Amino acid sequence: MGAGSDGVRLARDGRVATITLDRPDDQNRLTRNVLLTLQGLVDGLAGDDEVQAVVVTGSGPRFFSMGILNPAVRATYTKDQILELVRVANRLYDAIEALPQIVIAALNGAARAGAAELALACDIRLAAAHATFALPEALWGGFPGAGGPVRLPALVGRARALEIICTGRELDAAEMERLGLVLAVHSAERLLPEAHALGARIGASGPLAVRGAKRILNVRGLSGFTAARALSDALRAALEWSRDVDEGMAAHREGRAPRFTGR
Repeated sequence: MGAGSDGVRLARDGRVATITLDRPDDQNRLTRNVLLTLQGLVDGLAGDDEVQAVVVTGSGPRFFSMGILNPAVRATYTKDQILELVRVANRLYDAIEALPQIVIAALNGAARAGAAELALACDIRLAAAHATFALPEALWGGFPGAGGPVRLPALVGRARALEIICTGRELDAAEMERLGLVLAVHSAERLLPEAHALGARIGASGPLAVRGAKRILNVRGLSGFTAARALSDALRAALEWSRDVDEGMAAHREGRAPRFTGR
């Protein structure tokens, strides 16, 4: 059984639900409408006692998703609209992390910026052999505002997280697996079957056991997470009105190196 709207598809197969970002002509980008549609699906899954695993993936072979904002997209929004969009994304990602089900991100292609942060909010990540991951915001004068600095260190360690975020470089699938960012790498044609098979194995376990284990893990990191997310929101608001962000966007549009001043 399946349904789709606003660039998102939901399908159910037994105890596994699959959410597909379905905007291949726009790099599966996470528009405001897509984020709000995802929020509605996640809110529904939160009360679904039948589904025990959720797979999140992208449509087509090239992009998991290229994210929410890039310099070109940002130019169409006011700063207040950008901050509101980041709040929408954070609410969604927090809700994904809080789902009682185990959420598996199947990275079928490039995951960038806000989409990479979406993957970080999932419990488990699998990658196609050609998939890539990047948090490029620092190259544009900003930092990831939808949970990247909060969630990434728990997966790859503090030093590596800082290196990835502060250089904005791209990771390939082999490095993602080596760092523990993804659980496994599969060929492109095997990625979704393997993600669904893992979901089915999870679904065959006792629901009280699976959901209880996730609740315990989430509570373990809650206090530090809450404080870090609050700080991220505060710093992100200040950053949006900085000269450096405007300079980063202008430099990207003009094809030149940015001249950051730290103000």
